[in-house]
Amino acid sequence: MANNFGTLYIGVSGLQSSQNALNVTANNLANVDTVGYVRQQVQYADRDYINLNKAAAISKQQTGLGVLIGDVVHTRDMFLDRSYRTQSSRQAFYQACYDATYEVETYFQEMEGQAFQGALEDFWDSFQELYKAPDDGVYQNLVIQKASLFLSRASAVYSGLQSYQYNINTQIRDDIKQINDLGNVIYELNREIQKVEAGGIETAMTLRDARDLALDELSALVDITYHETADGIMKVSVEGVEFVDEARCYEMGMRNDKLTGFVTPYWPQLSNMTSGRYANVFDFSQDISTENKNDMGELKALILARGDHVANYTDITGMDKKTYNDTTGMSVMLTAEAQMDQMIHSIVTALNDILAPNVAAGQTIENLAGAGTTSITVTLADGTTRQINANTKILDAENCHVGSDKQLPPRELFERIGTERYTEATYTDANGDAHTIYIYNEEDPNDTTMQYTLRSLHINQDLLEEESLLPHLNGGNYDVGYDLAAKLAAVWEQESTFLSPNDTKPCSFKDYYQSMIGEMSTTENVYNSIATNLAATVASVDNQRQGVIGVSSDEELTYMIKYQNAYNASSRFINVVNEMIEHLLTALG
Repeated sequence: MANNFGTLYIGVSGLQSSQNALNVTANNLANVDTVGYVRQQVQYADRDYINLNKAAAISKQQTGLGVLIGDVVHTRDMFLDRSYRTQSSRQAFYQACYDATYEVETYFQEMEGQAFQGALEDFWDSFQELYKAPDDGVYQNLVIQKASLFLSRASAVYSGLQSYQYNINTQIRDDIKQINDLGNVIYELNREIQKVEAGGIETAMTLRDARDLALDELSALVDITYHETADGIMKVSVEGVEFVDEARCYEMGMRNDKLTGFVTPYWPQLSNMTSGRYANVFDFSQDISTENKNDMGELKALILARGDHVANYTDITGMDKKTYNDTTGMSVMLTAEAQMDQMIHSIVTALNDILAPNVAAGQTIENLAGAGTTSITVTLADGTTRQINANTKILDAENCHVGSDKQLPPRELFERIGTERYTEATYTDANGDAHTIYIYNEEDPNDTTMQYTLRSLHINQDLLEEESLLPHLNGGNYDVGYDLAAKLAAVWEQESTFLSPNDTKPCSFKDYYQSMIGEMSTTENVYNSIATNLAATVASVDNQRQGVIGVSSDEELTYMIKYQNAYNASSRFINVVNEMIEHLLTALG
Protein backbone atom coordinates (compact mmCIF):
# COMPACT_ATOMS: atom_id res chain seq x y z
CA MET A 1 0.00 0.00 0.00
CA ALA A 2 2.82 2.36 0.89
CA ASN A 3 4.39 1.73 -2.51
CA ASN A 4 1.09 2.56 -4.20
CA PHE A 5 0.91 5.88 -2.40
CA GLY A 6 4.52 6.57 -3.45
CA THR A 7 3.50 6.03 -7.05
CA LEU A 8 1.47 9.22 -6.79
CA TYR A 9 4.73 11.17 -6.44
CA ILE A 10 5.89 9.81 -9.78
CA GLY A 11 2.79 11.26 -11.43
CA VAL A 12 3.23 14.56 -9.59
CA SER A 13 6.82 14.80 -10.81
CA GLY A 14 5.55 14.35 -14.36
CA LEU A 15 3.00 17.13 -13.85
CA GLN A 16 5.64 19.48 -12.45
CA SER A 17 8.20 18.72 -15.13
CA SER A 18 5.68 19.10 -17.95
CA GLN A 19 4.42 22.36 -16.47
CA ASN A 20 7.95 23.77 -16.24
CA ALA A 21 8.69 22.62 -19.79
CA LEU A 22 5.52 24.39 -20.95
CA ASN A 23 6.73 27.56 -19.19
CA VAL A 24 10.08 27.38 -21.00
CA THR A 25 8.34 26.89 -24.35
CA ALA A 26 5.95 29.76 -23.66
CA ASN A 27 8.94 31.96 -22.83
CA ASN A 28 10.56 31.04 -26.16
CA LEU A 29 7.38 31.90 -28.05
CA ALA A 30 7.01 35.20 -26.21
CA ASN A 31 10.54 36.19 -27.29
CA VAL A 32 10.39 34.96 -30.88
CA ASP A 33 11.02 38.53 -32.15
CA THR A 34 13.31 39.69 -29.33
CA VAL A 35 16.69 40.73 -30.71
CA GLY A 36 19.52 38.73 -29.18
CA TYR A 37 17.28 36.20 -27.45
CA VAL A 38 18.63 32.65 -27.43
CA ARG A 39 16.14 29.81 -27.27
CA GLN A 40 16.04 27.59 -24.23
CA GLN A 41 15.66 23.83 -24.35
CA VAL A 42 14.53 21.46 -21.60
CA GLN A 43 16.54 18.35 -20.74
CA TYR A 44 14.83 15.73 -18.53
CA ALA A 45 16.62 13.61 -15.91
CA ASP A 46 15.66 10.81 -13.51
CA ARG A 47 14.94 11.53 -9.88
CA ASP A 48 16.79 9.47 -7.27
CA TYR A 49 16.09 5.74 -7.02
CA ILE A 50 15.23 3.85 -3.82
CA ASN A 51 17.10 0.58 -3.39
CA LEU A 52 14.78 -2.02 -1.85
CA ASN A 53 17.28 -4.89 -1.68
CA LYS A 54 20.95 -4.00 -2.07
CA ALA A 55 21.99 -7.59 -1.38
CA ALA A 56 20.11 -9.06 -4.33
CA ALA A 57 22.42 -10.95 -6.66
CA ILE A 58 20.56 -10.23 -9.87
CA SER A 59 18.78 -6.93 -9.28
CA LYS A 60 18.99 -4.21 -6.68
CA GLN A 61 15.19 -4.06 -6.76
CA GLN A 62 15.11 -0.27 -7.24
CA THR A 63 12.05 1.89 -7.44
CA GLY A 64 12.16 5.33 -9.04
CA LEU A 65 10.79 8.62 -7.75
CA GLY A 66 9.85 10.03 -11.15
CA VAL A 67 11.32 12.67 -13.47
CA LEU A 68 12.72 16.17 -13.12
CA ILE A 69 14.18 18.87 -15.37
CA GLY A 70 17.88 18.24 -15.28
CA ASP A 71 18.80 21.46 -17.07
CA VAL A 72 17.42 24.20 -19.25
CA VAL A 73 20.04 24.46 -22.00
CA HIS A 74 21.11 27.88 -23.28
CA THR A 75 21.92 26.77 -26.83
CA ARG A 76 24.86 28.57 -28.42
CA ASP A 77 27.68 27.56 -30.76
CA MET A 78 30.87 29.38 -29.75
CA PHE A 79 32.53 28.66 -33.09
CA LEU A 80 29.65 30.17 -35.06
CA ASP A 81 29.64 33.16 -32.70
CA ARG A 82 33.34 33.80 -33.31
CA SER A 83 32.97 33.37 -37.05
CA TYR A 84 29.99 35.72 -37.15
CA ARG A 85 31.76 38.43 -35.15
CA THR A 86 34.94 38.18 -37.22
CA GLN A 87 33.11 38.42 -40.54
CA SER A 88 30.83 41.15 -39.21
CA SER A 89 33.88 43.19 -38.16
CA ARG A 90 35.46 42.88 -41.62
CA GLN A 91 32.19 43.64 -43.40
CA ALA A 92 31.71 46.80 -41.31
CA PHE A 93 35.26 47.91 -42.20
CA TYR A 94 34.77 47.63 -45.96
CA GLN A 95 31.22 48.98 -45.83
CA ALA A 96 32.50 52.15 -44.14
CA CYS A 97 35.26 52.45 -46.77
CA TYR A 98 32.71 52.03 -49.56
CA ASP A 99 30.31 54.59 -48.06
CA ALA A 100 33.08 57.18 -47.81
CA THR A 101 34.28 56.56 -51.39
CA TYR A 102 30.74 56.68 -52.75
CA GLU A 103 30.07 59.98 -50.97
CA VAL A 104 33.29 61.49 -52.32
CA GLU A 105 32.43 60.49 -55.88
CA THR A 106 29.00 62.09 -55.45
CA TYR A 107 30.61 65.45 -54.74
CA PHE A 108 32.56 65.29 -58.01
CA GLN A 109 29.78 64.05 -60.25
CA GLU A 110 27.11 66.57 -59.38
CA MET A 111 27.35 70.24 -58.46
CA GLU A 112 24.42 72.63 -58.94
CA GLY A 113 22.84 70.15 -61.32
CA GLN A 114 25.96 69.79 -63.51
CA ALA A 115 28.97 67.56 -63.30
CA PHE A 116 32.19 69.36 -62.40
CA GLN A 117 33.55 68.11 -65.69
CA GLY A 118 31.28 70.65 -67.43
CA ALA A 119 32.90 73.64 -65.71
CA LEU A 120 36.34 72.31 -66.59
CA GLU A 121 35.46 71.88 -70.27
CA ASP A 122 33.84 75.32 -70.46
CA PHE A 123 37.00 76.88 -69.05
CA TRP A 124 39.11 75.07 -71.64
CA ASP A 125 36.76 76.12 -74.45
CA SER A 126 37.11 79.79 -73.46
CA PHE A 127 40.83 79.66 -74.30
CA GLN A 128 40.05 78.13 -77.67
CA GLU A 129 37.82 81.13 -78.34
CA LEU A 130 40.45 83.58 -77.08
CA TYR A 131 42.92 82.10 -79.55
CA LYS A 132 40.74 83.43 -82.39
CA ALA A 133 41.08 87.07 -81.30
CA PRO A 134 43.25 87.66 -78.19
CA ASP A 135 42.48 91.41 -78.20
CA ASP A 136 38.69 90.98 -78.37
CA GLY A 137 37.10 92.10 -75.08
CA VAL A 138 34.27 89.57 -75.50
CA TYR A 139 36.67 86.65 -75.53
CA GLN A 140 38.77 88.16 -72.75
CA ASN A 141 35.68 88.55 -70.61
CA LEU A 142 34.64 84.97 -71.48
CA VAL A 143 37.95 83.64 -70.15
CA ILE A 144 37.62 85.60 -66.92
CA GLN A 145 34.00 84.60 -66.35
CA LYS A 146 34.66 80.92 -67.07
CA ALA A 147 37.73 81.08 -64.81
CA SER A 148 35.54 82.49 -62.04
CA LEU A 149 32.92 79.78 -62.55
CA PHE A 150 35.59 77.08 -62.72
CA LEU A 151 37.17 78.27 -59.46
CA SER A 152 33.78 78.59 -57.81
CA ARG A 153 32.78 75.04 -58.75
CA ALA A 154 36.16 73.66 -57.70
CA SER A 155 35.96 75.46 -54.36
CA ALA A 156 32.43 74.11 -53.82
CA VAL A 157 33.61 70.55 -54.43
CA TYR A 158 36.61 71.04 -52.15
CA SER A 159 34.45 72.58 -49.42
CA GLY A 160 32.01 69.69 -49.77
CA LEU A 161 34.84 67.21 -49.27
CA GLN A 162 35.96 69.06 -46.15
CA SER A 163 32.39 69.11 -44.86
CA TYR A 164 32.04 65.37 -45.32
CA GLN A 165 35.41 64.90 -43.65
CA TYR A 166 33.99 66.61 -40.56
CA ASN A 167 30.86 64.45 -40.82
CA ILE A 168 33.12 61.39 -40.62
CA ASN A 169 34.77 62.96 -37.59
CA THR A 170 31.34 63.17 -35.93
CA GLN A 171 30.74 59.49 -36.74
CA ILE A 172 34.09 58.68 -35.13
CA ARG A 173 33.04 60.51 -31.95
CA ASP A 174 29.76 58.59 -31.89
CA ASP A 175 31.50 55.25 -32.44
CA ILE A 176 33.97 55.86 -29.62
CA LYS A 177 31.12 56.76 -27.28
CA GLN A 178 29.18 53.65 -28.35
CA ILE A 179 32.24 51.44 -27.82
CA ASN A 180 32.70 52.81 -24.30
CA ASP A 181 28.99 52.37 -23.56
CA LEU A 182 29.08 48.75 -24.74
CA GLY A 183 32.18 48.09 -22.66
CA ASN A 184 30.44 49.38 -19.56
CA VAL A 185 27.34 47.31 -20.38
CA ILE A 186 29.46 44.15 -20.64
CA TYR A 187 31.18 44.99 -17.33
CA GLU A 188 27.88 45.54 -15.51
CA LEU A 189 26.40 42.36 -17.00
CA ASN A 190 29.48 40.45 -15.81
CA ARG A 191 28.72 41.55 -12.25
CA GLU A 192 25.04 40.71 -12.48
CA ILE A 193 25.76 37.28 -13.96
CA GLN A 194 28.19 36.56 -11.13
CA LYS A 195 25.53 37.44 -8.54
CA VAL A 196 22.92 35.17 -10.12
CA GLU A 197 25.22 32.21 -10.75
CA ALA A 198 27.24 32.43 -7.53
CA GLY A 199 25.17 29.66 -5.87
CA GLY A 200 25.71 27.26 -8.74
CA ILE A 201 21.96 26.64 -9.06
CA GLU A 202 20.61 29.16 -11.56
CA THR A 203 21.95 30.23 -14.97
CA ALA A 204 21.51 33.93 -15.83
CA MET A 205 20.27 33.25 -19.34
CA THR A 206 18.64 36.61 -20.07
CA LEU A 207 21.74 38.46 -18.85
CA ARG A 208 24.00 36.24 -20.95
CA ASP A 209 21.83 36.93 -23.99
CA ALA A 210 22.24 40.68 -23.41
CA ARG A 211 26.01 40.28 -23.00
CA ASP A 212 26.35 38.25 -26.19
CA LEU A 213 24.32 40.87 -28.08
CA ALA A 214 26.65 43.59 -26.76
CA LEU A 215 29.63 41.55 -28.03
CA ASP A 216 27.96 41.28 -31.45
CA GLU A 217 27.54 45.05 -31.62
CA LEU A 218 31.05 45.73 -30.32
CA SER A 219 32.64 43.40 -32.89
CA ALA A 220 31.21 45.47 -35.75
CA LEU A 221 32.89 48.60 -34.39
CA VAL A 222 36.36 47.33 -33.48
CA ASP A 223 38.53 44.23 -33.66
CA ILE A 224 37.92 42.30 -30.44
CA THR A 225 39.13 39.13 -28.77
CA TYR A 226 37.37 37.67 -25.75
CA HIS A 227 37.13 34.70 -23.42
CA GLU A 228 34.99 33.73 -20.45
CA THR A 229 36.61 32.84 -17.14
CA ALA A 230 35.51 29.98 -14.90
CA ASP A 231 33.52 32.35 -12.69
CA GLY A 232 31.47 33.74 -15.61
CA ILE A 233 33.44 36.94 -16.33
CA MET A 234 33.71 37.84 -20.02
CA LYS A 235 37.11 39.50 -20.57
CA VAL A 236 37.37 41.57 -23.75
CA SER A 237 40.37 43.06 -25.55
CA VAL A 238 40.24 45.70 -28.29
CA GLU A 239 43.10 45.86 -30.80
CA GLY A 240 45.14 43.65 -28.46
CA VAL A 241 44.65 45.90 -25.40
CA GLU A 242 42.52 44.79 -22.44
CA PHE A 243 39.21 46.63 -22.55
CA VAL A 244 36.96 44.85 -20.03
CA ASP A 245 38.09 42.68 -17.13
CA GLU A 246 36.72 41.69 -13.73
CA ALA A 247 37.71 45.06 -12.24
CA ARG A 248 36.52 47.70 -14.73
CA CYS A 249 36.03 48.86 -18.31
CA TYR A 250 39.08 50.73 -19.62
CA GLU A 251 37.35 53.36 -21.73
CA MET A 252 38.90 54.88 -24.85
CA GLY A 253 39.86 58.53 -24.63
CA MET A 254 39.39 61.12 -27.39
CA ARG A 255 42.29 63.41 -28.22
CA ASN A 256 41.25 66.56 -30.11
CA ASP A 257 43.55 68.20 -32.64
CA LYS A 258 43.49 71.91 -31.86
CA LEU A 259 43.98 72.90 -35.49
CA THR A 260 41.47 70.63 -37.24
CA GLY A 261 39.19 69.48 -34.43
CA PHE A 262 39.71 65.87 -35.50
CA VAL A 263 39.54 63.27 -32.73
CA THR A 264 41.90 60.34 -32.28
CA PRO A 265 41.07 57.47 -29.88
CA TYR A 266 43.76 56.55 -27.37
CA TRP A 267 44.21 54.45 -24.22
CA PRO A 268 44.38 56.72 -21.15
CA GLN A 269 45.73 53.90 -18.96
CA LEU A 270 48.74 53.48 -21.28
CA SER A 271 49.37 57.18 -21.97
CA ASN A 272 51.25 59.93 -20.20
CA MET A 273 49.17 63.01 -20.98
CA THR A 274 51.36 65.40 -18.99
CA SER A 275 54.34 64.66 -21.25
CA GLY A 276 52.21 64.50 -24.39
CA ARG A 277 52.74 60.78 -25.01
CA TYR A 278 49.55 59.10 -26.17
CA ALA A 279 49.02 55.38 -26.80
CA ASN A 280 46.78 55.45 -29.85
CA VAL A 281 44.23 52.67 -30.21
CA PHE A 282 45.20 51.97 -33.83
CA ASP A 283 48.63 51.32 -35.27
CA PHE A 284 48.73 52.19 -38.96
CA SER A 285 52.40 51.39 -39.44
CA GLN A 286 51.44 47.98 -40.80
CA ASP A 287 49.66 47.66 -44.14
CA ILE A 288 45.91 47.12 -43.82
CA SER A 289 44.99 43.81 -45.43
CA THR A 290 43.13 40.56 -44.90
CA GLU A 291 46.46 38.71 -44.80
CA ASN A 292 47.55 40.82 -41.84
CA LYS A 293 44.12 40.33 -40.21
CA ASN A 294 43.83 44.02 -39.41
CA ASP A 295 41.02 45.06 -41.76
CA MET A 296 38.53 44.95 -38.92
CA GLY A 297 35.96 47.31 -37.45
CA GLU A 298 34.05 50.37 -38.57
CA LEU A 299 36.00 52.77 -36.35
CA LYS A 300 39.35 51.96 -37.95
CA ALA A 301 37.84 52.39 -41.44
CA LEU A 302 36.37 55.79 -40.52
CA ILE A 303 39.68 57.06 -39.13
CA LEU A 304 41.50 55.85 -42.24
CA ALA A 305 38.91 57.41 -44.54
CA ARG A 306 38.93 60.75 -42.74
CA GLY A 307 42.69 61.14 -42.41
CA ASP A 308 44.33 63.40 -39.87
CA HIS A 309 44.18 66.77 -41.66
CA VAL A 310 42.67 68.64 -44.60
CA ALA A 311 44.88 67.79 -47.59
CA ASN A 312 46.03 69.90 -50.52
CA TYR A 313 48.45 69.50 -53.42
CA THR A 314 51.49 69.40 -51.09
CA ASP A 315 50.29 65.97 -49.92
CA ILE A 316 51.16 64.60 -53.37
CA THR A 317 53.71 66.90 -54.96
CA GLY A 318 57.29 65.82 -54.31
CA MET A 319 56.37 62.63 -52.46
CA ASP A 320 57.93 59.30 -53.27
CA LYS A 321 55.72 56.26 -53.81
CA LYS A 322 56.24 54.68 -50.38
CA THR A 323 55.67 57.89 -48.43
CA TYR A 324 52.52 58.61 -50.40
CA ASN A 325 51.10 55.11 -49.92
CA ASP A 326 51.84 55.24 -46.19
CA THR A 327 50.18 58.65 -45.73
CA THR A 328 47.86 60.29 -48.25
CA GLY A 329 47.18 57.12 -50.23
CA MET A 330 45.74 55.33 -47.19
CA SER A 331 42.85 57.79 -46.83
CA VAL A 332 39.92 58.23 -49.21
CA MET A 333 39.39 61.84 -48.12
CA LEU A 334 43.06 62.85 -48.21
CA THR A 335 43.48 61.30 -51.65
CA ALA A 336 40.40 63.05 -53.04
CA GLU A 337 41.31 66.44 -51.55
CA ALA A 338 44.96 66.22 -52.57
CA GLN A 339 44.24 65.09 -56.14
CA MET A 340 41.54 67.72 -56.58
CA ASP A 341 43.77 70.49 -55.26
CA GLN A 342 46.72 69.26 -57.31
CA MET A 343 44.64 69.51 -60.48
CA ILE A 344 43.63 73.08 -59.66
CA HIS A 345 47.17 73.98 -58.61
CA SER A 346 48.63 72.58 -61.82
CA ILE A 347 46.12 74.38 -64.05
CA VAL A 348 46.41 77.67 -62.18
CA THR A 349 50.21 77.76 -62.05
CA ALA A 350 50.55 76.68 -65.69
CA LEU A 351 48.24 79.49 -66.88
CA ASN A 352 49.78 82.09 -64.57
CA ASP A 353 53.30 81.13 -65.68
CA ILE A 354 52.30 81.80 -69.29
CA LEU A 355 50.55 85.10 -68.52
CA ALA A 356 53.34 86.26 -66.20
CA PRO A 357 56.44 84.15 -66.97
CA ASN A 358 59.40 83.82 -64.64
CA VAL A 359 63.09 83.29 -65.23
CA ALA A 360 66.09 82.59 -63.01
CA ALA A 361 67.81 85.83 -62.05
CA GLY A 362 71.30 84.61 -63.04
CA GLN A 363 71.64 86.37 -66.43
CA THR A 364 69.93 89.52 -65.14
CA ILE A 365 72.33 89.71 -62.18
CA GLU A 366 75.33 89.42 -64.50
CA ASN A 367 73.93 92.12 -66.78
CA LEU A 368 73.46 94.45 -63.81
CA ALA A 369 76.55 93.70 -61.74
CA GLY A 370 79.00 92.19 -64.19
CA ALA A 371 80.02 88.75 -65.44
CA GLY A 372 80.63 86.15 -62.78
CA THR A 373 78.39 87.85 -60.20
CA THR A 374 76.07 85.38 -58.47
CA SER A 375 74.15 87.62 -56.09
CA ILE A 376 73.21 91.25 -55.56
CA THR A 377 71.44 93.32 -52.91
CA VAL A 378 68.24 95.02 -54.05
CA THR A 379 66.04 97.62 -52.41
CA LEU A 380 62.36 96.89 -51.92
CA ALA A 381 59.53 99.38 -52.16
CA ASP A 382 59.38 99.83 -48.36
CA GLY A 383 63.05 100.78 -48.22
CA THR A 384 64.36 97.48 -46.89
CA THR A 385 67.02 95.49 -48.69
CA ARG A 386 67.13 91.86 -49.80
CA GLN A 387 69.78 89.58 -51.16
CA ILE A 388 68.89 87.63 -54.30
CA ASN A 389 70.99 84.98 -56.01
CA ALA A 390 71.25 83.48 -59.46
CA ASN A 391 68.46 80.95 -58.75
CA THR A 392 65.96 83.52 -57.52
CA LYS A 393 62.92 83.65 -59.80
CA ILE A 394 62.04 87.02 -61.26
CA LEU A 395 59.66 88.27 -63.95
CA ASP A 396 60.89 87.51 -67.45
CA ALA A 397 60.37 91.13 -68.49
CA GLU A 398 61.91 90.67 -71.95
CA ASN A 399 59.53 87.90 -73.01
CA CYS A 400 56.34 88.68 -71.15
CA HIS A 401 53.06 90.12 -72.46
CA VAL A 402 51.08 92.97 -70.98
CA GLY A 403 47.49 94.14 -70.79
CA SER A 404 45.93 97.22 -72.33
CA ASP A 405 47.66 99.48 -69.77
CA LYS A 406 51.05 98.20 -71.02
CA GLN A 407 52.35 98.13 -67.45
CA LEU A 408 54.66 95.68 -65.70
CA PRO A 409 54.28 93.32 -64.03
CA PRO A 410 51.51 91.70 -66.09
CA ARG A 411 48.42 90.48 -64.21
CA GLU A 412 48.09 86.85 -63.30
CA LEU A 413 44.64 85.35 -63.74
CA PHE A 414 44.53 83.61 -60.34
CA GLU A 415 45.82 85.32 -57.21
CA ARG A 416 46.71 84.10 -53.75
CA ILE A 417 44.81 85.78 -50.94
CA GLY A 418 47.28 87.97 -49.05
CA THR A 419 50.23 87.34 -51.38
CA GLU A 420 51.14 89.30 -54.50
CA ARG A 421 52.78 87.43 -57.34
CA TYR A 422 55.76 89.76 -57.39
CA THR A 423 57.67 92.04 -55.05
CA GLU A 424 59.03 95.10 -56.82
CA ALA A 425 62.72 95.85 -56.20
CA THR A 426 65.34 98.24 -57.57
CA TYR A 427 69.08 97.96 -58.13
CA THR A 428 71.64 100.62 -59.04
CA ASP A 429 74.45 99.37 -61.25
CA ALA A 430 78.08 100.56 -61.35
CA ASN A 431 77.12 103.38 -63.72
CA GLY A 432 74.56 104.70 -61.27
CA ASP A 433 71.62 103.63 -63.41
CA ALA A 434 68.56 102.36 -61.55
CA HIS A 435 66.91 99.13 -62.70
CA THR A 436 63.58 97.67 -61.62
CA ILE A 437 63.06 93.95 -61.27
CA TYR A 438 60.09 91.93 -60.01
CA ILE A 439 60.93 89.11 -57.62
CA TYR A 440 58.55 86.17 -57.72
CA ASN A 441 57.09 85.27 -54.32
CA GLU A 442 57.68 81.53 -54.14
CA GLU A 443 55.07 79.17 -52.72
CA ASP A 444 55.67 78.23 -49.10
CA PRO A 445 54.73 74.58 -48.29
CA ASN A 446 54.04 75.60 -44.69
CA ASP A 447 51.88 78.65 -45.40
CA THR A 448 48.64 78.22 -47.35
CA THR A 449 48.37 81.99 -47.98
CA MET A 450 51.49 81.66 -50.15
CA GLN A 451 50.25 78.59 -52.06
CA TYR A 452 48.15 78.33 -55.19
CA THR A 453 45.66 76.14 -53.39
CA LEU A 454 41.87 76.17 -53.33
CA ARG A 455 41.96 77.44 -49.76
CA SER A 456 43.60 80.72 -50.81
CA LEU A 457 42.75 81.32 -54.49
CA HIS A 458 40.62 84.02 -56.07
CA ILE A 459 40.33 85.70 -59.47
CA ASN A 460 42.48 88.80 -59.97
CA GLN A 461 40.23 91.72 -58.99
CA ASP A 462 41.79 94.02 -61.61
CA LEU A 463 40.72 91.63 -64.37
CA LEU A 464 37.20 91.37 -62.99
CA GLU A 465 36.92 95.15 -63.21
CA GLU A 466 38.66 95.53 -66.58
CA GLU A 467 39.05 92.45 -68.78
CA SER A 468 41.41 94.20 -71.20
CA LEU A 469 44.12 94.09 -68.51
CA LEU A 470 44.46 90.38 -69.25
CA PRO A 471 47.90 90.07 -70.91
CA HIS A 472 47.47 89.92 -74.69
CA LEU A 473 50.04 92.38 -76.13
CA ASN A 474 53.71 91.70 -76.85
CA GLY A 475 55.85 93.54 -74.32
CA GLY A 476 58.17 95.01 -76.97
CA ASN A 477 56.04 96.38 -79.86
CA TYR A 478 52.62 95.89 -78.24
CA ASP A 479 51.35 93.84 -81.14
CA VAL A 480 48.55 91.36 -80.47
CA GLY A 481 50.09 88.32 -78.80
CA TYR A 482 48.79 85.45 -80.87
CA ASP A 483 51.72 83.38 -79.65
CA LEU A 484 50.54 83.88 -76.05
CA ALA A 485 46.99 82.79 -76.93
CA ALA A 486 48.39 79.72 -78.70
CA LYS A 487 50.36 78.74 -75.59
CA LEU A 488 47.29 79.17 -73.39
CA ALA A 489 45.21 76.99 -75.70
CA ALA A 490 47.92 74.34 -76.04
CA VAL A 491 48.71 74.00 -72.34
CA TRP A 492 45.61 71.84 -71.81
CA GLU A 493 47.03 69.12 -74.04
CA GLN A 494 50.44 68.92 -72.37
CA GLU A 495 51.00 65.75 -70.34
CA SER A 496 52.72 67.21 -67.31
CA THR A 497 50.88 66.13 -64.14
CA PHE A 498 51.01 62.76 -62.38
CA LEU A 499 47.80 61.72 -60.64
CA SER A 500 49.87 60.15 -57.85
CA PRO A 501 53.43 58.89 -57.32
CA ASN A 502 52.14 55.41 -58.23
CA ASP A 503 51.56 56.49 -61.84
CA THR A 504 54.27 56.07 -64.44
CA LYS A 505 52.72 58.31 -67.10
CA PRO A 506 51.68 61.95 -66.63
CA CYS A 507 48.23 63.24 -67.57
CA SER A 508 47.12 66.27 -69.50
CA PHE A 509 44.71 68.64 -67.77
CA LYS A 510 41.92 67.32 -69.97
CA ASP A 511 42.61 63.71 -68.95
CA TYR A 512 43.50 64.32 -65.30
CA TYR A 513 39.93 64.68 -64.09
CA GLN A 514 38.74 61.57 -65.92
CA SER A 515 41.68 59.58 -64.55
CA MET A 516 40.94 60.81 -61.03
CA ILE A 517 37.26 59.84 -61.26
CA GLY A 518 38.18 56.52 -62.90
CA GLU A 519 40.61 55.63 -60.11
CA MET A 520 38.02 56.63 -57.52
CA SER A 521 35.33 54.52 -59.21
CA THR A 522 37.67 51.53 -59.31
CA THR A 523 38.39 51.88 -55.60
CA GLU A 524 34.67 52.25 -54.90
CA ASN A 525 33.85 49.10 -56.89
CA VAL A 526 36.53 47.12 -55.07
CA TYR A 527 35.21 48.18 -51.66
CA ASN A 528 31.64 47.54 -52.74
CA SER A 529 32.48 44.08 -54.05
CA ILE A 530 34.29 43.08 -50.86
CA ALA A 531 31.57 44.55 -48.63
CA THR A 532 28.83 42.80 -50.61
CA ASN A 533 30.60 39.43 -50.52
CA LEU A 534 31.25 39.77 -46.81
CA ALA A 535 27.62 40.75 -46.21
CA ALA A 536 26.59 37.48 -47.86
CA THR A 537 29.09 35.60 -45.69
CA VAL A 538 27.78 37.30 -42.54
CA ALA A 539 24.21 36.45 -43.53
CA SER A 540 25.17 32.82 -44.19
CA VAL A 541 26.94 32.44 -40.85
CA ASP A 542 24.09 34.19 -39.08
CA ASN A 543 21.60 31.81 -40.69
CA GLN A 544 23.60 28.88 -39.37
CA ARG A 545 23.80 30.55 -35.99
CA GLN A 546 20.07 31.24 -35.94
CA GLY A 547 19.52 27.57 -36.65
CA VAL A 548 21.11 26.97 -33.25
CA ILE A 549 20.02 29.96 -31.17
CA GLY A 550 16.94 31.19 -33.01
CA VAL A 551 13.34 30.52 -31.98
CA SER A 552 11.09 28.76 -34.49
CA SER A 553 7.43 29.29 -33.65
CA ASP A 554 6.45 26.08 -35.48
CA GLU A 555 9.01 24.03 -33.59
CA GLU A 556 8.04 25.56 -30.24
CA LEU A 557 4.36 24.87 -30.89
CA THR A 558 5.28 21.24 -31.57
CA TYR A 559 7.09 21.12 -28.23
CA MET A 560 4.12 22.74 -26.55
CA ILE A 561 1.79 20.02 -27.85
CA LYS A 562 4.24 17.34 -26.70
CA TYR A 563 4.56 18.79 -23.20
CA GLN A 564 0.81 19.34 -23.01
CA ASN A 565 0.22 15.69 -23.87
CA ALA A 566 2.83 14.68 -21.31
CA TYR A 567 1.05 16.81 -18.72
CA ASN A 568 -2.27 15.18 -19.60
CA ALA A 569 -0.67 11.74 -19.44
CA SER A 570 0.73 12.46 -15.96
CA SER A 571 -2.67 13.70 -14.86
CA ARG A 572 -4.32 10.54 -16.18
CA PHE A 573 -1.66 8.43 -14.47
CA ILE A 574 -2.51 10.05 -11.12
CA ASN A 575 -6.21 9.48 -11.67
CA VAL A 576 -5.63 5.79 -12.42
CA VAL A 577 -3.43 5.33 -9.31
CA ASN A 578 -6.00 7.21 -7.24
CA GLU A 579 -8.80 4.96 -8.48
CA MET A 580 -6.69 1.89 -7.78
CA ILE A 581 -5.93 2.97 -4.22
CA GLU A 582 -9.56 3.87 -3.65
CA HIS A 583 -10.62 0.42 -4.90
CA LEU A 584 -8.12 -1.34 -2.65
CA LEU A 585 -9.19 0.65 0.40
CA THR A 586 -12.85 -0.06 -0.33
CA ALA A 587 -12.23 -3.75 -0.95
CA LEU A 588 -10.10 -4.19 2.19
CA GLY A 589 -12.46 -2.10 4.30
